[in-house]
Amino acid sequence: MAEEYLKLKKSNCKNCYKCIRHCPVKSIRFSDDQAHIIPEECILCGHCFVACPQNAKEIRNDVAKAKELIKSGQPVYASIAPSFVANYDNVTIKSMEEALKKLGFSGVEETAIGATIVKKQYENMVKDAQQDVIISTCCHTVNLLVQKHFPKAIPYLAKVVSPMQAHCLDIRMRHPEAKTVFIGPCIAKKEEAERYADIVDCALTFEELSEWLYDEKIQLNYIEDDSTEGRARFFPTSGGILKTMDLDELKDYTFLTVDGIENCINAIEDILNGNIHKCFIEMSACAGSCIGGPAMDKNHRMPIRDYVAISKYAEKDDFNVASISEKIIKKEFETLEERRIMVSDSAIEEVLREMGKTKPEDELNCGSCGYNTCREKAMAVLQGKATITMCLPYLKEKAESFSDNIIQNTPNAVIVLNENLEVQQINQAACRLINNASQRDVLGNPVVRILDPTPFINAYQQGQNFYDKRVYLAEYQKYVEQSVIYDKEYHIIICIMRDITDETKQREHKQELSRTTVEITDKVIEKQMRAVQEIASLLGESTAETKVALTKLKESLSDE
Repeated sequence: MAEEYLKLKKSNCKNCYKCIRHCPVKSIRFSDDQAHIIPEECILCGHCFVACPQNAKEIRNDVAKAKELIKSGQPVYASIAPSFVANYDNVTIKSMEEALKKLGFSGVEETAIGATIVKKQYENMVKDAQQDVIISTCCHTVNLLVQKHFPKAIPYLAKVVSPMQAHCLDIRMRHPEAKTVFIGPCIAKKEEAERYADIVDCALTFEELSEWLYDEKIQLNYIEDDSTEGRARFFPTSGGILKTMDLDELKDYTFLTVDGIENCINAIEDILNGNIHKCFIEMSACAGSCIGGPAMDKNHRMPIRDYVAISKYAEKDDFNVASISEKIIKKEFETLEERRIMVSDSAIEEVLREMGKTKPEDELNCGSCGYNTCREKAMAVLQGKATITMCLPYLKEKAESFSDNIIQNTPNAVIVLNENLEVQQINQAACRLINNASQRDVLGNPVVRILDPTPFINAYQQGQNFYDKRVYLAEYQKYVEQSVIYDKEYHIIICIMRDITDETKQREHKQELSRTTVEITDKVIEKQMRAVQEIASLLGESTAETKVALTKLKESLSDE
């Protein structure tokens, strides 16, 4: 299963959808804010691994498995892909043999030996015209692409094992007790090794080998290789298979090289449409073929330099390989296609409407969600591989609509300025406050035309934000509680004003009423005191209680 070979570090997934965008077969499901590989659809091309900016995906490490094989006591032979000379500077097969024997391997050979066996079989297939169209089967990712996504093209696959399998079969024929470990730049080889476990016991990547050598403090030293054999060392380069074949004797076929998964898909579709005949196609999933593999060391992904390294190391003569029965190296391919959920056009249209795409022109096909078109994304939603919220234009529009609804419907006046103190946004409440009927009349104009710019200047230049400050807008004869905030991150100045004119007038009216009442009370008290003083002697009563009562009334009114 693909998920066994490529693992996800959940904490690192940042919802960027880059893995989906780079996945040629969209075999990634996004749910719970995490990307999940769909093993039934994955072709192990490794594009998601290479593209992920957060290093959220990692290749399963099988070094422990290789160590266990070595500890078993049985001889373990390493089959090392010919791209090793591109991955490691200034080395030969002798260099690799010296280093890997220190790790415990009994022998180290080049997978190019198996490539020689395979290319001879390819030549026989063309000579005998066994198939109208022949697609090379060295690349396991290409094989998975056909088996899982284009099963109708399976008859066009060359019924031949890969160089990895051919070489490991050859090793087992020469060393019946041997265990085999393949080492190369490919993730898919891990799946191939487990699918054909009776041939290959373990598959490691160059990155795993580099880490293992580093942990054991083993250096790779240059050791001269005086061999004159090794034409199949060209195999990991684009067109490398064809370079090793004797094409002069193969006149009836056209020979093509197709690399890069998108180009492979186009070529397969062309074949299925009946547009290609009498053709041998060398097909590689990686651009530049195996030297562009996802598990090359990160500092060794330099296609031109790597091609030169391969070219210099390759020889003119073929390896002298033992003859292997065609029956042994013949390989049948089965369909691995999973039943997919079929969705109707009406269901797609409904999802598009949910994303706010009611007209064809609304379908931006921007690819920000990872899918090439909005309809493809809608189909993924129906298949349970995507969610509506992955559409960034939809989210942006929804967020803007949400914030606009809040701003436009709040009773408070809201004005947003840029750093040039020009009005960028103003709501209806603000327009009513400044007695302006239209927002268009204000937008883009300097704030000085409608308000005193001083608080905005202070907030922007001196960082003097303030909140709920009572301000009288003389031009509009209104009182407001004003807050002015400068947002440095977004380079905007926000002004929020609450109209408190009615409250203020009511308070002033109440204060005026209280003042008038106090004045009347003073006059009443004074008048009553004079009257009381005139009749006090006649009544013989004390005026103290009356004075106290009236004074309390006065104080009460004054407090209000």
